[in-house]
Amino acid sequence: MPENYDFQSPVDYVPQRVISLVPSVTESLFDLNLGNRLIAITDYCNRPEEGVAKLPRIGGTKNPDLQRIIDLKPDLVILNDEENRREDAEKLQAAGVPIWVTGPRTVQQAIELLWSIMSVFEDASMTDRVRLIEGNAELTEKFQSEYAPVKVFVPIWRDPWMTINADTYMHDLLRVCGAQNVFAERERLYPLAADLGTADPQPMEGRDTRYPRITLEEVVAAQPELILLPDEPYLFGERDARELLELDIPAAINGHVYLVDGSLLSWHGTRLAFALQELPPAISAAREG
Repeated sequence: MPENYDFQSPVDYVPQRVISLVPSVTESLFDLNLGNRLIAITDYCNRPEEGVAKLPRIGGTKNPDLQRIIDLKPDLVILNDEENRREDAEKLQAAGVPIWVTGPRTVQQAIELLWSIMSVFEDASMTDRVRLIEGNAELTEKFQSEYAPVKVFVPIWRDPWMTINADTYMHDLLRVCGAQNVFAERERLYPLAADLGTADPQPMEGRDTRYPRITLEEVVAAQPELILLPDEPYLFGERDARELLELDIPAAINGHVYLVDGSLLSWHGTRLAFALQELPPAISAAREG
């Protein structure tokens, strides 16, 4: 692990029996030669296909079978502060199950998580791979910074439409790849009517403000040059693309509305390597008009 990373391991031993409740972490463990430590995963852990095929499933990311997890006696359960529920983490802790709650918000933090995983598991066999990912991220950011950023809109849900602001991994990934999130400064308001501009907002009271609900009128006002429609958490399709292509925005006028693999946008970890290959060309094409 590079000397400039300040990291405190969640346990004082080397984990051998691990349960991952985070699909991107599951994939990363296999890519870091640590898949053999896994004893169970979620229903949504689908990569790598061959690696996860025979592993026991313990429910979804939001509704894991906690008793089964406890009965499996893992020496570490890995969670994510967005994908998993706080109450599940607290119940596992109360039952004496060691947990590690991850939550990178930037590309750099995602890379640091890979270094941290290798440190926790005391296996540095894939150091060169992580260095390559880190180097590619740095080169991509440096190259893209020489050009004007492309204004991008990325919805993550609809009915109502929902998107991301600056305090998310997806936002920072888009920035590194040369795009400017048009809703970076937009905070989620409560209740829904306030978010959609038909009521006065209520106090936040500690609520998450990173995923605003928006209107298509706001999208038109933002004038994105590129729209990326992921297949998760909402499965956007051709119908959604056709609807957005009817808007009076540069992305529609120039045909830069694309359906994309959602994991490239939202899965941190080793999937970052694929994101750095796939996203910059689409962004550059939109820049060229």
